[in-house]
Amino acid sequence: MSIDSQEYFSEELHEECGVFGIYGDDSIAPAYACYNGLLALQHRGQESCGIAVNNRGVIKSCKNMGLVSEVFNSEVLEGLKGQRAIAHVRYSTAGGSVRENSQPLVMRYVKGTLAIAHNGNLTNAYDIRKELEHRGAIFQTTIDSEVIAYLIARERVKAGSVEKAVEKTMGQIEGAYSLLVMSPEKMIAARDPHGFRPLCMGKIGNSIVFASESCALAACGAEFVRDIEPGEIVLVKDGKITSIKTHCGKKKSLCVFEYIYFARTDSEIDGISVYQSRKEAGRILARSFPVEADIVIGVPESGIDAAIGYSEESGIPYEKGIVKNGYIGRTFIKPTQKERASSVKLKLNPLRSVLEGKRVVVIDDSIVRGTTCDRIVKMLRNAGAKEVHLRISSPPFIWPCFYGTDIPSRGELIAVKHTIDEICQLTGADTLGFLPPDKLNEMLFCKNAGICDACFSGKYPTEIPDKILEGKERGGVDFDKPICVSKDENN
Repeated sequence: MSIDSQEYFSEELHEECGVFGIYGDDSIAPAYACYNGLLALQHRGQESCGIAVNNRGVIKSCKNMGLVSEVFNSEVLEGLKGQRAIAHVRYSTAGGSVRENSQPLVMRYVKGTLAIAHNGNLTNAYDIRKELEHRGAIFQTTIDSEVIAYLIARERVKAGSVEKAVEKTMGQIEGAYSLLVMSPEKMIAARDPHGFRPLCMGKIGNSIVFASESCALAACGAEFVRDIEPGEIVLVKDGKITSIKTHCGKKKSLCVFEYIYFARTDSEIDGISVYQSRKEAGRILARSFPVEADIVIGVPESGIDAAIGYSEESGIPYEKGIVKNGYIGRTFIKPTQKERASSVKLKLNPLRSVLEGKRVVVIDDSIVRGTTCDRIVKMLRNAGAKEVHLRISSPPFIWPCFYGTDIPSRGELIAVKHTIDEICQLTGADTLGFLPPDKLNEMLFCKNAGICDACFSGKYPTEIPDKILEGKERGGVDFDKPICVSKDENN
């Protein structure tokens, strides 16, 4: 038995995108650096990608639907000459999956040319867009990023510099944004005041590099320098770096799912190793939900690190019990249910020689709608597993996300409609344990990293406008029905 792509992608979560930028000189080919950086960030977005290059003040871009390796080749990269560049990979959680919504956005206005790449979702984009449209603005895309670009251009007409325009724009937009802006002479990196999404800076010789994750710095040969602070604007001009911190000082709220699932294992975000945090989540699960078993396995790739941690803490041997097809092509990442249904099959195949006759602990990163976990449990039993004990390295989802993660409406979340005991019965597992919500900070080694856990707690760091709350928050759910999420209430 195998799990097909329709089932897999209706359950798996996606993050919106990743950004990369390099401010260099003639000694580095920026398009190739961006290409390598985007390959390392491919996990953050697989629908479209693009690179915009600045060649002595003239900005040229290339972008299209598809994976980085599909959109770019040597011939295309050779045609992107320049000294500086920004780049982007995208998965749509806001705005449709069409070429017009791919990034970077390049816009020409009265002051010249701007290119912009953005990771995240604005919570007030709808209201700003409507206001601008009523004033005569014409938008070419349906994404939040164009709203940001429009505001920067409008502020730049009045302000004395691009960085001042970005600073003014940050006072108007709310929500999640890690942002790269490139003008003919400057490059600007900015992170929203809550730091919902990661953004870091590195160096290659005299060149300055920005990326969503540190793994992308390593991919292009850059040395990690530091993370961009929440609310910080970093300006690079003539190789000199200036930091502007007028928007710093708010409570930090990095999306905790960066550590649980989104970020690549070899990245470090805000001083914390993604790999070590995932292993620690597995250790916490072992302490919170011990069980007698013969082997521990992880659902590839997301559950493997936590499975290693569970194994180390419990003393139960870790084994590779499921094999995932490593090939990912363009048809593999269709974002809508209709497209997923017609995609190629995704193979998650069990290793019978490992599983047969064994009591198995299987670790996965999350249960969203519950459309895949029962298939995985059945798959393991069909391969001969005597017992299947399901452990999840995140708490139950009971609230949607408004900051760039495609967590669906509450009506689609299985933990809203069912208790943990009921979910266990629905999956067919012998036992089920979620990471306790009060252990999230422990997963981060109690470093007080400052996280957003709103998808688990319902406590949003920013005000959410009624227009976007309506429908997605309620999702047709009877709010008089009790919602049980903690270990103590359900076990």
